[in-house]
Amino acid sequence: MSITEVLGIDIPLLQSPMAGAQDWRLAVAVARAGGLGAIPCGMLGPEQIEEQIRAFREHSNANYNLNFFCHNMPELNEESLQKWQNRLTTHYQALNVAPPETLGTLRRPFDQTIANILAPYQPPVISFHFGLPSAALLQQVKSWGTVVLSSATTLEEALYLEKHGADAIIAQGLEAGGHRGMFLNEDLSKQITTTELLSQCKNRVSKPIIAAGGIASASDILQVMDLGAEAVQLGTNYLLCDESNSSQVHREAILDSKRTTALTNVFSGRPARGISNKLMQALNNLSDDAPEFPYATPAVAPLRTKAEANQSGDYSPLWSGSNRSGCRAVSATTLSRELWNEVLALKQDHHNR
Repeated sequence: MSITEVLGIDIPLLQSPMAGAQDWRLAVAVARAGGLGAIPCGMLGPEQIEEQIRAFREHSNANYNLNFFCHNMPELNEESLQKWQNRLTTHYQALNVAPPETLGTLRRPFDQTIANILAPYQPPVISFHFGLPSAALLQQVKSWGTVVLSSATTLEEALYLEKHGADAIIAQGLEAGGHRGMFLNEDLSKQITTTELLSQCKNRVSKPIIAAGGIASASDILQVMDLGAEAVQLGTNYLLCDESNSSQVHREAILDSKRTTALTNVFSGRPARGISNKLMQALNNLSDDAPEFPYATPAVAPLRTKAEANQSGDYSPLWSGSNRSGCRAVSATTLSRELWNEVLALKQDHHNR
């Protein structure tokens, strides 16, 4: 079976789940073009997850992808949290805000509670980030007939996912925006580009590969497909779309072609690619003081809120891939449809030569 048949879609184009920048509306818009829309659920409570599923299904009969995190939730380390707040003291003072008194809502890993919520809906596709859930949970998900995807950032991770039950593997190259899906190794020096990762996986991984990271144009898509990818997953391209929830400061940063991206852990405690800003630069992008994921986030929250109220993205996670050339302020349906038509035309052009 082809990847489009496995996923129940018309074109091998997947929309990356982008927590905080989108909801069911973007997923529906991509689905209308024949691609696979995704709903990020890692920051949602059980009721919110159900609301998102219901809203999607009210507006589309297409398949959809629910995305969850699979991190191990570390023990709360008060000393680490205090050290992190101390590191941010000068920033609190500069913006005249107080450190948070509570942790607020943290990103939670996929668990039995979530599985119980999903069971009546039997979602067509579920994708995981940071590995896979326990064997028992995964078995339950697969018993619904759900197709399981997960991200690999190295060949080692791709082989692990294949062995442990993923139906298809998202090969996430270093150029990708947002959190690195790395889960077997924390060594960033082992993170490689999308084309390098595809080349390594090509003759070693038998499950279908979905390429992600740095893919913006029809020629990018054909390049990764020549390297063995059966489909592509795009996120950054959609950040300016009508159905995106990206903030004004995020959109302005995306449109500023002079601004570059970097990997940082200062917003969550895990490495993620975003457009460089004041906080990232002040902490040299990667800080040893950042508490373990997801505990770094609350301390930055009041800084972000205050700065954004003043139309500043100095303290916001401006997630973006390294290639912003495909971003357009149009409907995601239009963007997806036109991009895929360009792929078909380019394919035909190559064939005719």
